[in-house]
Amino acid sequence: MKFSDSLIINGNIKSPIGEAYKSIRTNIQYSMPGGQLRTLLVTSTSPEEGKSTTVSNLAITMAESGKRVLLIDADLRKSVIYKLFAVSNHKGLTNVLVENLNYKEAVKASGVPLLDILPGGPRPPNPSEILGSRRMQNLLEIVKEDYNLILIDTPPVLPVTDASVLASFVDGVVLVTTYGVTTFDGATRAKAQLQNVGAKILGVIHNRIPANKHGGHYHYYDYYD
Repeated sequence: MKFSDSLIINGNIKSPIGEAYKSIRTNIQYSMPGGQLRTLLVTSTSPEEGKSTTVSNLAITMAESGKRVLLIDADLRKSVIYKLFAVSNHKGLTNVLVENLNYKEAVKASGVPLLDILPGGPRPPNPSEILGSRRMQNLLEIVKEDYNLILIDTPPVLPVTDASVLASFVDGVVLVTTYGVTTFDGATRAKAQLQNVGAKILGVIHNRIPANKHGGHYHYYDYYD
């Protein structure tokens, strides 16, 4: 199986980036004590901010801690999770929600122990309506029976409403921003949009930070509550 080079596997889990993800994992776990966090949505303010890579690496790190994890690609407009893990996208979330396919028939083994992938599947004409449906809510309840943690990748907040309609279904939301790309205004508007639908924002993952911004330390990811 050929994984994307952007994933922290194949022996580089102990790299500086791998260690940064472990720190993020710890912060997220402590953000909701008592094991209440079962569903986590990861989004960004705008395209090309690294949210899909971020949620994929976070899923790997969570599985490394012994949790049984399901990573759902709910970015039905531009699915990339299947490319990162080199799995088929022939059947996926769209088939489950539209055709009432049993989700277990669409789930793919990621190649990482304890981590499964539910790819996006065929692109639908109405992603927001599908993701905001009762079937999506029911699916999240069903998969909790088989997994300790469900991570969900969604489209960016500002261009479309997909992330916002899903945010009210989950236990927590993490917003991905990018050094030198995300504007303060964009991040503020994304935060307000999520809060308007009652989302519980756990924090922000700010990525692609130059090494010299940490006093010479080699970090590319940071987490802010």
